[in-house]
Amino acid sequence: MSKLAQLAATTVAPPCCPSLTDRELTDEEAELTAAMFKALGDPVRLRLFSKVASHPDGEACVCDIADVGVSQPTVSHHLKKLREAGLLLSERRGTWVYYRLAPAVLAALSGFLTTGD
Repeated sequence: MSKLAQLAATTVAPPCCPSLTDRELTDEEAELTAAMFKALGDPVRLRLFSKVASHPDGEACVCDIADVGVSQPTVSHHLKKLREAGLLLSERRGTWVYYRLAPAVLAALSGFLTTGD
């Protein structure tokens, strides 16, 4: 498990950064933030992330979100990349895997993109 995924699995907000207008990023902050945005830079991963984020129950079974126009193994690959980037958490229940956003991930990403005012 990557350092970012380990940190995101905690109950605190995933590690990100101050607002871009607050100060320069440290090397570690830049690495962690780039990994999150890189994971979201793929259209399929962005759609999967959106499906989980907008799911009414706050979590979604892979069976409910896999209809993104690619094969099931490709869906699994993309979900793994989102987990490794610290954006999603997963839990196996029987034969299905359920996904949810890592705690406060949306707040961390949006806070990074807003001004520090």
